[in-house]
Amino acid sequence: MSNRAVGAPRLPSPHASDRPRLTVATKVESPLAHAGTSRTADIVFQTAIYVCGASLLVLVVLIVFELITKSQLSWHAFGWRFFLGSDWDPVNEKFGALPFIYGTVVSSILSLILAVPLAIGVAVFITEMSPTWLRTPLAFTTELLAAIPSVIYGLWAIFVLVPLLRLHVEPLLAKYFSWTGLFEGAPYGIGMLAAGVILAIMVLPIVSSITREVMAVVPQQQKEAVLALGATRWEMIRTGVLRNARAGIVGGIILGLGRALGETMAVTMVIGNRPEIAKSLFAPGYTMASVIANEFSEATGDVYLSALIELGLALFLVTIIVNILAQLLVWSVTRGTPARARG
Repeated sequence: MSNRAVGAPRLPSPHASDRPRLTVATKVESPLAHAGTSRTADIVFQTAIYVCGASLLVLVVLIVFELITKSQLSWHAFGWRFFLGSDWDPVNEKFGALPFIYGTVVSSILSLILAVPLAIGVAVFITEMSPTWLRTPLAFTTELLAAIPSVIYGLWAIFVLVPLLRLHVEPLLAKYFSWTGLFEGAPYGIGMLAAGVILAIMVLPIVSSITREVMAVVPQQQKEAVLALGATRWEMIRTGVLRNARAGIVGGIILGLGRALGETMAVTMVIGNRPEIAKSLFAPGYTMASVIANEFSEATGDVYLSALIELGLALFLVTIIVNILAQLLVWSVTRGTPARARG
C-alpha cells in the first residue's frame, strides 16, 4: 500500500531535461606550458651548478696567478738559488729558503713516523676488533681530533707537551740514543721534536679515517675465505685486509703529509723559529708556513715581501701535488665506491 495520502493530488514528475544540472568548471592546463616552466627551471639549476663548480677552479687559478705575479721580483733576483741558499738576512736582502724547506720536510716526516703506526692500529681496532657499543664513540672521538683548532693544539703543546719532553723524554733519548746524532744538545723541549709530535697528533685522525674507509670496502667474502683456509685473526687482517687496502692506506698517509706540510700555528708555537739546519731533533727549526705567518706583517722591502710570497707559492704547489697523489691512490682502491656501513 502506498504511503501517499488518499485523495492527495499526484504531482507530475519533472522531466529529466527540466532538472537543474550542476556543472563543475575545470581549468585544463596546457602540457606545453608546464613543460616550458620545467625546462626554464632546469636551465637555471644547471647554470647555477656550473657556476658553483667553475668558481672553485677560478679561485684556484686566481690564487696561483697572484702568487706567481707577486713573487716575480724574488725569482728574478735569486732564481733557483733561492731554494738552495741558507742565508735569510732581510737587512741585506739576502734570502735563501733551504732552512725552511728542511724544517718543513723533517717535521712532516717525523710526524708520519709517529702517527702512521698508531693511526693504522686505531683503524684496525675500530673496523675489525672493536665491540659494537664502543665502535661509534671511538670513531667519533678520533675524528673529533681533526676538528680541534690549531691554536688549541699549540697551547696544549706549550703547557703540557714541551715540559714533558724537556723533563722526561728528551733526557732519556739523549742518554740512550745520542750516538745517532739525532738526540744531541740541551733538552729545551721546544724544537723539531716537539713540532713533529704535535703534528703527529694532528695528522692521526686523517690517516685513521682514510684507512678505515679503505678497509671498509674490502669484501666480507674475502675475509671469510681467508679464515676458512685456517688463518688466524691476525693473518686474516694482515693478508686479507691490509694487503688489499695498502694503496688506499698510502693515499691516506700522503693526505696526512699534505696536512703536516701546511700546518702553521701549532708548529710556530713549539718549533723554535730559527732558520738553521741542524741534525739534532732537539735543535729549533723553521718551516715555510711558520716563517710566512711570523714575518709577513714585518716585511717592509719589496724583495723581502716577494721572497715570502715565493715561499707560499712553493708550499701551495707542493700541497696540491701531494693531495692529488693521495686522491689517486685512494681511488685506485675504492674505485669511487662509498664505504659500506659496518654494523
